[in-house]
Amino acid sequence: MSRLPALFVTHGAPTLPLEPGPTGPFLRDLAGDVPRPDAILCVSAHWETAAPAIGAADPPPTIHDFYGFPEPLYRLRYPAPGAPGLAARAAEALAGAGIACAADRERGLDHGAWVPLMLMYPDADLPVAQLAIQPGLGPAHHLAMGRALAPLRDAGVLILASGSATHSLRDFGRYAYDDPAPGWVAAFDDWLVAAVTEGRTDDLVAWRDRAPENARNHPTDDHYLPLLVAAGAAGDGMGHGGAGRLLHRATTYGIIRMTAFAFD
Repeated sequence: MSRLPALFVTHGAPTLPLEPGPTGPFLRDLAGDVPRPDAILCVSAHWETAAPAIGAADPPPTIHDFYGFPEPLYRLRYPAPGAPGLAARAAEALAGAGIACAADRERGLDHGAWVPLMLMYPDADLPVAQLAIQPGLGPAHHLAMGRALAPLRDAGVLILASGSATHSLRDFGRYAYDDPAPGWVAAFDDWLVAAVTEGRTDDLVAWRDRAPENARNHPTDDHYLPLLVAAGAAGDGMGHGGAGRLLHRATTYGIIRMTAFAFD
């Protein structure tokens, strides 16, 4: 099998599979643009742990980790098979880089994982393991995790990082679903696209010092950190003349930029 990319996608609101707009069709088409993987390692913004952890449930249950949404959303299930073997390989790869990683045999797939997976692979027939993020350990830690996991790309594993290019829920509700992004949202997303496509890994790590409007677009780090795992999984390319590819740009609710990248 040819080397699989590492992907970063913005998963948007949990209602993305039920909503109009270009991002749902983009994700449905995205699976056809990459070789079919043997398994998927998903890194979601919605599983935070103090120390690295990986889900080894088989099968992983669908977690509805939200409230106040339309009732049909709670009936959605993503019955993918688990990937305990992949979880063990990922933990071994992390250990080889000096990063201890515990297996969680009960944790399921939160909406940061199953929303994009439901659109990309609706048959739910590919084994999935989910990797947690550790906001307390910072961006460089997540880049290092991605670099440790990069060899999995040569072993039939698709690394799918799921977060958000911008994620200011403090401003949610001020804009309609199809409103354009205000200037402070566009400024951060423009910086992000330039940093990724120019291979400026140091800037991506030091984003709290270098990205415009970073605090307003990301009051917390959780939805940004999966991007660092995907960038790290590019291996030696990022920061050494390589760059990520821009795959998609759109806006929902004014404040959520639905930007997506491939690192290959």
